[in-house]
Amino acid sequence: MVVTMALLPSFIRPTRMTRRSLRPAGRPPTGDEVVLDAPDDRLSPALVAAGRGEYRAAAELLAATRAGAEWENHDRYARRLAAFARSRPEWFEAWRANAPEDPAPLLVGAQLAVDRAWPSPARAELLREVSPLITAAARADDRDPVPWRIALDHARGSRAGHRYFEELWEAAVRRAPHHYGCHVAALRYLATFRHGSHGACFDFAERAAQDAPADSPVQALPARAAFGYLTDGRGPEVPRARLHAAADRALALSARFPAADPWPAEIRNKLLYVLLRLDRWADARAELGRIGPYATSFPWERFAEDPLGHFLRLREHLLAAAPAPAPAGLIPVSADRVGEHGGHAGSGDH
Repeated sequence: MVVTMALLPSFIRPTRMTRRSLRPAGRPPTGDEVVLDAPDDRLSPALVAAGRGEYRAAAELLAATRAGAEWENHDRYARRLAAFARSRPEWFEAWRANAPEDPAPLLVGAQLAVDRAWPSPARAELLREVSPLITAAARADDRDPVPWRIALDHARGSRAGHRYFEELWEAAVRRAPHHYGCHVAALRYLATFRHGSHGACFDFAERAAQDAPADSPVQALPARAAFGYLTDGRGPEVPRARLHAAADRALALSARFPAADPWPAEIRNKLLYVLLRLDRWADARAELGRIGPYATSFPWERFAEDPLGHFLRLREHLLAAAPAPAPAGLIPVSADRVGEHGGHAGSGDH
Protein backbone atom coordinates (compact mmCIF):
# COMPACT_ATOMS: atom_id res chain seq x y z
CA MET A 1 0.00 0.00 0.00
CA VAL A 2 1.28 3.42 -0.92
CA VAL A 3 0.15 6.48 0.99
CA THR A 4 1.04 10.15 0.66
CA MET A 5 1.01 13.07 3.09
CA ALA A 6 -1.04 16.18 3.51
CA LEU A 7 -2.09 18.96 5.68
CA LEU A 8 -5.02 20.69 7.04
CA PRO A 9 -3.74 24.22 7.61
CA SER A 10 -3.58 25.68 11.08
CA PHE A 11 -6.72 27.68 11.42
CA ILE A 12 -7.60 25.80 14.55
CA ARG A 13 -5.07 26.92 17.09
CA PRO A 14 -4.29 25.19 20.38
CA THR A 15 -4.65 28.37 22.40
CA ARG A 16 -7.78 30.18 23.47
CA MET A 17 -8.29 33.84 22.74
CA THR A 18 -11.16 35.70 24.36
CA ARG A 19 -12.45 39.18 24.01
CA ARG A 20 -15.41 40.82 25.71
CA SER A 21 -18.22 40.80 23.20
CA LEU A 22 -19.79 43.96 21.84
CA ARG A 23 -23.40 44.46 22.88
CA PRO A 24 -25.60 46.34 20.40
CA ALA A 25 -28.45 48.16 22.07
CA GLY A 26 -31.47 45.93 22.64
CA ARG A 27 -29.79 42.82 21.18
CA PRO A 28 -27.49 41.13 23.69
CA PRO A 29 -25.31 38.38 22.25
CA THR A 30 -25.65 34.77 23.28
CA GLY A 31 -22.70 34.85 25.69
CA ASP A 32 -20.63 37.30 27.66
CA GLU A 33 -17.47 36.38 25.79
CA VAL A 34 -16.47 35.40 22.31
CA VAL A 35 -13.92 32.59 22.21
CA LEU A 36 -11.69 31.93 19.21
CA ASP A 37 -11.23 28.29 18.22
CA ALA A 38 -12.50 26.92 21.53
CA PRO A 39 -11.84 23.21 22.14
CA ASP A 40 -14.83 21.14 23.18
CA ASP A 41 -15.22 19.51 26.58
CA ARG A 42 -13.45 16.34 25.50
CA LEU A 43 -10.46 17.98 23.84
CA SER A 44 -9.88 20.69 26.43
CA PRO A 45 -8.55 18.38 29.20
CA ALA A 46 -6.16 16.75 26.72
CA LEU A 47 -4.75 20.13 25.71
CA VAL A 48 -4.43 21.24 29.33
CA ALA A 49 -2.59 18.03 30.18
CA ALA A 50 -0.33 18.43 27.14
CA GLY A 51 0.48 21.92 28.38
CA ARG A 52 1.78 20.27 31.53
CA GLY A 53 3.88 17.88 29.46
CA GLU A 54 1.51 14.91 29.88
CA TYR A 55 0.20 12.82 26.98
CA ARG A 56 -2.03 10.21 28.63
CA ALA A 57 -5.24 12.25 28.20
CA ALA A 58 -4.52 12.74 24.50
CA ALA A 59 -3.80 9.03 24.10
CA GLU A 60 -7.07 8.09 25.82
CA LEU A 61 -9.06 10.59 23.77
CA LEU A 62 -7.85 9.30 20.41
CA ALA A 63 -8.16 5.69 21.55
CA ALA A 64 -11.80 6.31 22.49
CA THR A 65 -12.73 8.00 19.22
CA ARG A 66 -10.96 5.27 17.26
CA ALA A 67 -12.68 2.48 19.22
CA GLY A 68 -16.07 4.13 18.68
CA ALA A 69 -15.39 4.86 15.00
CA GLU A 70 -16.08 8.54 15.74
CA TRP A 71 -14.11 9.54 12.68
CA GLU A 72 -15.15 13.19 12.53
CA ASN A 73 -14.06 13.74 16.13
CA HIS A 74 -11.00 11.55 15.63
CA ASP A 75 -9.94 13.76 12.73
CA ARG A 76 -10.48 17.11 14.42
CA TYR A 77 -8.80 15.99 17.65
CA ALA A 78 -5.77 14.66 15.78
CA ARG A 79 -5.45 17.97 13.94
CA ARG A 80 -5.76 20.02 17.10
CA LEU A 81 -3.24 17.89 18.96
CA ALA A 82 -0.81 18.14 16.06
CA ALA A 83 -1.24 21.91 16.04
CA PHE A 84 -0.45 22.01 19.77
CA ALA A 85 2.58 19.77 19.29
CA ARG A 86 3.88 22.11 16.63
CA SER A 87 4.39 24.84 19.22
CA ARG A 88 4.84 22.63 22.31
CA PRO A 89 6.51 19.40 21.12
CA GLU A 90 7.92 17.99 24.37
CA TRP A 91 4.82 16.07 25.47
CA PHE A 92 4.37 14.62 22.01
CA GLU A 93 7.97 13.50 21.68
CA ALA A 94 7.63 11.67 25.00
CA TRP A 95 4.41 10.04 23.80
CA ARG A 96 5.96 8.90 20.54
CA ALA A 97 9.05 7.55 22.30
CA ASN A 98 6.99 5.56 24.82
CA ALA A 99 4.42 4.21 22.32
CA PRO A 100 6.14 4.03 18.91
CA GLU A 101 3.64 1.52 17.46
CA ASP A 102 0.47 3.11 18.83
CA PRO A 103 -1.86 4.34 16.05
CA ALA A 104 -2.58 7.63 17.86
CA PRO A 105 0.94 9.11 18.01
CA LEU A 106 1.58 7.76 14.52
CA LEU A 107 -1.46 9.68 13.28
CA VAL A 108 -0.61 12.89 15.14
CA GLY A 109 3.01 12.59 14.03
CA ALA A 110 1.99 12.29 10.39
CA GLN A 111 -0.21 15.37 10.65
CA LEU A 112 2.51 17.27 12.50
CA ALA A 113 5.15 16.45 9.88
CA VAL A 114 2.90 17.66 7.09
CA ASP A 115 1.94 20.81 8.97
CA ARG A 116 5.61 21.66 9.33
CA ALA A 117 6.34 21.05 5.66
CA TRP A 118 3.34 22.86 4.22
CA PRO A 119 4.42 26.53 4.52
CA SER A 120 7.80 25.92 2.86
CA PRO A 121 8.46 27.02 -0.73
CA ALA A 122 9.85 23.49 -1.12
CA ARG A 123 6.52 22.01 0.02
CA ALA A 124 6.23 19.29 -2.61
CA GLU A 125 9.74 17.95 -1.97
CA LEU A 126 9.36 18.04 1.81
CA LEU A 127 6.01 16.31 1.68
CA ARG A 128 7.48 13.45 -0.32
CA GLU A 129 10.10 12.97 2.40
CA VAL A 130 7.48 12.48 5.11
CA SER A 131 5.31 10.06 3.15
CA PRO A 132 6.49 7.03 5.20
CA LEU A 133 4.89 8.55 8.29
CA ILE A 134 1.44 8.53 6.74
CA THR A 135 1.98 5.01 5.47
CA ALA A 136 2.75 3.92 9.03
CA ALA A 137 -0.34 5.69 10.36
CA ALA A 138 -2.57 4.05 7.74
CA ARG A 139 -1.17 0.60 8.46
CA ALA A 140 -1.58 1.01 12.22
CA ASP A 141 -5.39 0.88 11.91
CA ASP A 142 -6.79 -0.09 8.54
CA ARG A 143 -10.30 1.11 9.49
CA ASP A 144 -9.27 4.71 10.10
CA PRO A 145 -10.04 7.15 7.24
CA VAL A 146 -8.06 10.01 8.78
CA PRO A 147 -4.65 8.93 7.42
CA TRP A 148 -6.31 8.84 4.01
CA ARG A 149 -7.63 12.36 4.52
CA ILE A 150 -4.05 13.41 5.16
CA ALA A 151 -2.98 11.50 2.06
CA LEU A 152 -5.60 13.30 -0.03
CA ASP A 153 -4.38 16.65 1.19
CA HIS A 154 -0.82 15.61 0.54
CA ALA A 155 -1.71 14.74 -3.04
CA ARG A 156 -2.75 18.35 -3.46
CA GLY A 157 0.35 19.72 -1.76
CA SER A 158 2.70 17.51 -3.74
CA ARG A 159 0.78 18.12 -6.98
CA ALA A 160 0.05 14.45 -7.53
CA GLY A 161 -1.74 13.36 -10.68
CA HIS A 162 -5.46 12.77 -10.96
CA ARG A 163 -5.27 8.99 -11.28
CA TYR A 164 -3.25 8.64 -8.10
CA PHE A 165 -5.63 10.98 -6.28
CA GLU A 166 -8.60 8.90 -7.41
CA GLU A 167 -6.97 5.77 -5.98
CA LEU A 168 -6.55 7.52 -2.64
CA TRP A 169 -10.13 8.77 -2.77
CA GLU A 170 -11.51 5.28 -3.39
CA ALA A 171 -9.52 3.96 -0.44
CA ALA A 172 -10.77 6.77 1.79
CA VAL A 173 -14.47 6.39 1.02
CA ARG A 174 -14.29 2.61 1.45
CA ARG A 175 -13.43 3.28 5.06
CA ALA A 176 -15.92 6.08 5.71
CA PRO A 177 -18.23 6.96 2.80
CA HIS A 178 -19.37 10.26 4.31
CA HIS A 179 -16.29 11.47 6.16
CA TYR A 180 -16.36 15.25 5.92
CA GLY A 181 -12.59 15.75 6.07
CA CYS A 182 -11.99 13.46 3.11
CA HIS A 183 -14.68 15.25 1.12
CA VAL A 184 -13.16 18.65 1.91
CA ALA A 185 -9.76 17.37 0.83
CA ALA A 186 -11.22 16.15 -2.46
CA LEU A 187 -13.03 19.44 -3.04
CA ARG A 188 -9.86 21.42 -2.41
CA TYR A 189 -7.87 19.21 -4.78
CA LEU A 190 -10.50 19.71 -7.46
CA ALA A 191 -10.49 23.48 -6.93
CA THR A 192 -6.70 23.60 -7.08
CA PHE A 193 -6.16 21.63 -10.26
CA ARG A 194 -9.24 22.79 -12.12
CA HIS A 195 -8.89 26.40 -11.04
CA GLY A 196 -11.92 28.45 -11.92
CA SER A 197 -14.01 25.33 -12.62
CA HIS A 198 -16.49 26.07 -9.89
CA GLY A 199 -19.21 24.16 -11.68
CA ALA A 200 -17.23 20.94 -11.23
CA CYS A 201 -16.76 21.74 -7.54
CA PHE A 202 -20.48 22.29 -7.10
CA ASP A 203 -21.27 19.07 -9.00
CA PHE A 204 -19.05 17.09 -6.65
CA ALA A 205 -20.29 18.80 -3.49
CA GLU A 206 -23.96 18.49 -4.38
CA ARG A 207 -23.70 14.80 -5.27
CA ALA A 208 -21.90 14.10 -1.99
CA ALA A 209 -24.51 15.99 0.03
CA GLN A 210 -27.40 14.21 -1.71
CA ASP A 211 -25.88 10.84 -0.81
CA ALA A 212 -25.07 11.74 2.82
CA PRO A 213 -27.36 11.47 5.86
CA ALA A 214 -29.26 14.61 6.78
CA ASP A 215 -27.16 15.14 9.91
CA SER A 216 -23.79 14.59 8.21
CA PRO A 217 -21.38 17.54 7.97
CA VAL A 218 -21.13 16.68 4.27
CA GLN A 219 -24.42 18.57 3.95
CA ALA A 220 -22.29 21.71 4.34
CA LEU A 221 -20.02 20.80 1.42
CA PRO A 222 -21.98 22.78 -1.21
CA ALA A 223 -21.74 25.85 1.04
CA ARG A 224 -17.99 25.30 1.10
CA ALA A 225 -18.02 25.23 -2.70
CA ALA A 226 -20.03 28.47 -2.58
CA PHE A 227 -17.43 29.98 -0.26
CA GLY A 228 -14.69 29.04 -2.70
CA TYR A 229 -16.57 30.62 -5.57
CA LEU A 230 -17.43 33.80 -3.67
CA THR A 231 -13.82 34.36 -2.58
CA ASP A 232 -12.15 33.36 -5.85
CA GLY A 233 -13.40 35.92 -8.33
CA ARG A 234 -12.41 33.79 -11.31
CA GLY A 235 -14.09 31.35 -13.64
CA PRO A 236 -17.57 31.14 -15.13
CA GLU A 237 -20.43 32.58 -13.13
CA VAL A 238 -22.36 30.20 -10.90
CA PRO A 239 -26.16 30.75 -10.98
CA ARG A 240 -27.42 32.60 -7.92
CA ALA A 241 -30.02 29.90 -7.30
CA ARG A 242 -27.26 27.33 -6.89
CA LEU A 243 -25.54 29.48 -4.26
CA HIS A 244 -28.78 29.95 -2.35
CA ALA A 245 -29.51 26.22 -2.47
CA ALA A 246 -26.07 25.53 -0.97
CA ALA A 247 -26.76 28.01 1.82
CA ASP A 248 -30.19 26.50 2.47
CA ARG A 249 -28.71 23.04 2.82
CA ALA A 250 -26.09 24.26 5.29
CA LEU A 251 -28.72 26.19 7.26
CA ALA A 252 -30.78 23.01 7.61
CA LEU A 253 -27.70 21.17 8.89
CA SER A 254 -26.80 23.95 11.34
CA ALA A 255 -30.32 23.88 12.78
CA ARG A 256 -29.82 20.20 13.70
CA PHE A 257 -27.03 21.06 16.15
CA PRO A 258 -27.49 22.81 19.49
CA ALA A 259 -26.96 26.56 19.41
CA ALA A 260 -23.73 27.93 20.87
CA ASP A 261 -21.91 24.63 20.40
CA PRO A 262 -18.18 24.58 19.53
CA TRP A 263 -18.50 21.40 17.41
CA PRO A 264 -20.25 22.98 14.35
CA ALA A 265 -18.68 26.41 14.89
CA GLU A 266 -16.42 26.37 11.83
CA ILE A 267 -19.25 25.30 9.54
CA ARG A 268 -21.42 28.05 10.97
CA ASN A 269 -18.77 30.77 10.70
CA LYS A 270 -18.15 29.91 7.06
CA LEU A 271 -21.89 29.79 6.40
CA LEU A 272 -22.23 33.23 7.94
CA TYR A 273 -19.85 34.64 5.33
CA VAL A 274 -21.82 32.99 2.52
CA LEU A 275 -25.11 34.37 3.85
CA LEU A 276 -23.68 37.86 4.07
CA ARG A 277 -22.37 37.71 0.51
CA LEU A 278 -25.84 36.62 -0.61
CA ASP A 279 -27.44 39.55 1.27
CA ARG A 280 -29.48 37.18 3.43
CA TRP A 281 -29.41 39.41 6.48
CA ALA A 282 -32.19 37.74 8.48
CA ASP A 283 -30.63 34.31 8.01
CA ALA A 284 -27.22 35.71 8.93
CA ARG A 285 -28.57 37.16 12.18
CA ALA A 286 -30.20 33.83 13.01
CA GLU A 287 -26.92 32.05 12.31
CA LEU A 288 -25.11 34.44 14.64
CA GLY A 289 -27.43 33.22 17.37
CA ARG A 290 -26.43 29.63 16.63
CA ILE A 291 -22.73 30.58 16.58
CA GLY A 292 -23.08 32.19 20.00
CA PRO A 293 -19.65 32.85 21.53
CA TYR A 294 -17.74 30.45 19.23
CA ALA A 295 -15.81 32.34 16.58
CA THR A 296 -13.32 30.44 14.45
CA SER A 297 -10.16 31.66 12.77
CA PHE A 298 -11.31 30.22 9.46
CA PRO A 299 -12.65 31.97 7.45
CA TRP A 300 -11.98 35.33 9.11
CA GLU A 301 -8.18 34.99 9.17
CA ARG A 302 -8.33 34.97 5.38
CA PHE A 303 -9.50 38.58 5.43
CA ALA A 304 -7.77 40.13 8.44
CA GLU A 305 -4.68 39.77 10.62
CA ASP A 306 -6.99 39.74 13.66
CA PRO A 307 -9.75 37.20 12.93
CA LEU A 308 -11.44 37.64 16.29
CA GLY A 309 -11.54 41.41 15.98
CA HIS A 310 -12.91 41.09 12.45
CA PHE A 311 -15.65 38.74 13.62
CA LEU A 312 -16.63 41.09 16.45
CA ARG A 313 -16.81 44.10 14.13
CA LEU A 314 -18.88 42.10 11.69
CA ARG A 315 -21.23 40.96 14.42
CA GLU A 316 -21.61 44.47 15.80
CA HIS A 317 -22.60 45.72 12.35
CA LEU A 318 -24.94 42.82 11.66
CA LEU A 319 -26.79 43.21 14.95
CA ALA A 320 -27.22 46.95 14.60
CA ALA A 321 -30.81 48.11 14.96
CA ALA A 322 -31.14 49.13 11.30
CA PRO A 323 -29.38 47.25 8.49
CA ALA A 324 -26.93 49.36 6.54
CA PRO A 325 -24.30 48.69 3.89
CA ALA A 326 -21.24 47.15 5.48
CA PRO A 327 -18.12 49.31 5.71
CA ALA A 328 -15.49 48.64 3.07
CA GLY A 329 -13.54 45.50 3.85
CA LEU A 330 -15.90 44.17 6.51
CA ILE A 331 -17.43 41.59 4.14
CA PRO A 332 -14.56 41.09 1.67
CA VAL A 333 -15.37 39.96 -1.85
CA SER A 334 -12.15 37.97 -2.24
CA ALA A 335 -9.58 36.40 0.04
CA ASP A 336 -6.50 38.45 -0.72
CA ARG A 337 -4.47 37.52 2.37
CA VAL A 338 -4.24 33.77 1.88
CA GLY A 339 -5.22 31.60 -1.08
CA GLU A 340 -7.22 28.65 0.19
CA HIS A 341 -6.97 26.48 -2.87
CA GLY A 342 -3.24 26.62 -3.31
CA GLY A 343 -1.90 28.25 -0.16
CA HIS A 344 -1.60 27.48 3.49
CA ALA A 345 -4.64 28.74 5.28
CA GLY A 346 -3.78 27.18 8.57
CA SER A 347 -4.21 23.70 10.01
CA GLY A 348 -7.74 22.65 10.54
CA ASP A 349 -9.35 24.27 7.54
CA HIS A 350 -12.34 21.93 7.86
